Amino acid sequence: MIEINDKSIRLKLGNFELMHKKDFPLFAVGYGENTYKMSHGNFNISKYYKTKIPMREFKVISKTSESCEILFYSQSGEELKCRFSVSTDMVSIEILSHSKQLNRFWIYIPASENEEIYGCGEQYSYLNLRSKRVPLWVSEQGVGRNKRDIITHFANFKDDAGGDWYTTYFPQPTFVSSKNYYVIVHSYAYSEFDFSHRDFHELEIHEIPQKIEFGVGQLLIDTVIRLSKNIGLPNSLPDWVYDGVILGLQGGRDVVIPKIIHALEKGLKITGLWIQDWEGKRITTFGRQLMWNWVYDEDMYPDLPGMINQLKSMGIRTLGYINTFLALEGSLYKEASQKGYLVKKANGEEYHVVVTTFPAALVDFTNPEAREWIKNIIKSNMIGIGLSGWMADFGEYLPTDAVLYDGTPAEVYHNKYPVDWAKINSEAVEEAGKKGEVVFFMRAGNLYSARYSTLFWHGDQLVNWSKDDGLPSVIVAALSMTMSGIGLTHSDIGGYTTLAKNVPDIVVTKRTKEVFMRWAEQAVFTPVMRTHEGNWPDENWQFDSDEETLEHFARMSKVHYALKPYIKHVVEEYTFKGIPIIMPLNLRYKVDNVEELKYQYLFGEDLLVAPVIENGQNVKKVFLPDDEWVHLWSGKKYSGGIYEIEAPIGYPPVFYRLSSCWKEIFEKAGDVE
Repeated sequence: MIEINDKSIRLKLGNFELMHKKDFPLFAVGYGENTYKMSHGNFNISKYYKTKIPMREFKVISKTSESCEILFYSQSGEELKCRFSVSTDMVSIEILSHSKQLNRFWIYIPASENEEIYGCGEQYSYLNLRSKRVPLWVSEQGVGRNKRDIITHFANFKDDAGGDWYTTYFPQPTFVSSKNYYVIVHSYAYSEFDFSHRDFHELEIHEIPQKIEFGVGQLLIDTVIRLSKNIGLPNSLPDWVYDGVILGLQGGRDVVIPKIIHALEKGLKITGLWIQDWEGKRITTFGRQLMWNWVYDEDMYPDLPGMINQLKSMGIRTLGYINTFLALEGSLYKEASQKGYLVKKANGEEYHVVVTTFPAALVDFTNPEAREWIKNIIKSNMIGIGLSGWMADFGEYLPTDAVLYDGTPAEVYHNKYPVDWAKINSEAVEEAGKKGEVVFFMRAGNLYSARYSTLFWHGDQLVNWSKDDGLPSVIVAALSMTMSGIGLTHSDIGGYTTLAKNVPDIVVTKRTKEVFMRWAEQAVFTPVMRTHEGNWPDENWQFDSDEETLEHFARMSKVHYALKPYIKHVVEEYTFKGIPIIMPLNLRYKVDNVEELKYQYLFGEDLLVAPVIENGQNVKKVFLPDDEWVHLWSGKKYSGGIYEIEAPIGYPPVFYRLSSCWKEIFEKAGDVE
């Protein structure tokens, strides 16, 4: 419904409304400039505002029952022409034209004090963003991500890489309100969503956006489903993904094959071997890293196609690795350089970016020929040799002062770069005729990445218990992705980032046996289980570091496999209908203190998971919402309430709904030995 009189505009959609009045204008516009300092994918952003002008005046150009065009203007002459369209469950604001000099835009949305806000892409520290001002910029997530943490201070001192609570690989200009509405801002420009005001939310976009959409649902879960459908649903995962763990190993054929055989003998269910070093390796001061030349290394993996076929005959798929860079020592870099496929500087030279300790060249995705070139490499050098999937890494490192092939300012394209990276991988799979067979997983993303990437992972967490960058953070990350409309997520079991070499003892962090085992327990109750040896494999506890760990991990893999029918069901409910997979409790139950319960979640409608996320914890306080629940491991029944639950290693607090139609599957999983 659109109501307009001489002094105000009111757009009402269910319980949600937008208002424009002279003393509370809907829009402001202005002009400004940002400066960006990038170090290893981390950005220090300074903002300068020349003008900010409220658009108080308006004039109706045309109006029907479902839409109207309105010209907003200021006394100083700035203009903004908009089309408002209203349907039964959506309001759309299209920006049709604006004064040329403008490159800043603000929209104001009425708010209430008790409202909760979720989303903005992948957030690791907070689920409820009310009271927060959230910058939206694709970057490294940072090491530590807490200014009070000595690890963060050390990372900042070394490489300006510590990050903060809001730094993320996957920002997204969307949010969901507990008032059952969602917002999508159609822009890839740097933005800040400010939810700190009592009576309004202020969305600041550093360009004039194309469109802003508002949608409503009857319930909060309906709202999330509508958002998920709007930004795009991916294909379902290949069936083989559910048949065990994807085991991350490296070091060459003579290393990985014996490890697989030993693990199989111990009962580990392995569905995939992920060899990130299929293309070779390099040793740096950061750790054991990869040779970014996307051709298989014949010294480390002689006859890799034959090895892939051998493993496939054993029921094990092989996965590889690719990213947006090219190693300067590699054959593919030389080819791309000769053909002009690389991101350049203003002086015409190639832009070589230092990632960790070495420079590399970035492929320019605004060049159609470069896109086809890298896509054909994926089809021939990866799918062509039999790989069933890969990590499609990075996407955060496009410098804002780069010069791109099609003339798009790099500052504007920066947030879209990982979206195009996802699209390139998706097109390669489809053109190779492997849709539904191949899975690739990404960490970086933005608006519409969800419709292209088959799977996401949460990135490079520390190998510890820290709330902002360890095991607990991947739970919040999964929930915030859900509230951003993105359902298929998982993490590196045990984390990735180890600080162990050439650092003071006070900041040393290494993966312990207990961290690995508890992380594996949490990963059981996600769509995919996958390990990573980390950046310093020899310093980290691995799945086979001792027999007890391997036996524990084998049991966890069997529990996950026993849950296959249920996991496959919840994944398909998401990919076909948009129904969330990993949910905060308030999507299914009346829960008021969601932020306090952000380390518990529903895995589908019928499982409640409260992972152990603290060192040495064998008893955990668990909140069960109002329903009838059964403890997965003991079969003991519980009603709603708060309970102290015994949680020895191997038996994290997990419950299923007594009325679930999946009861037999859950009983089978709970009985796995």
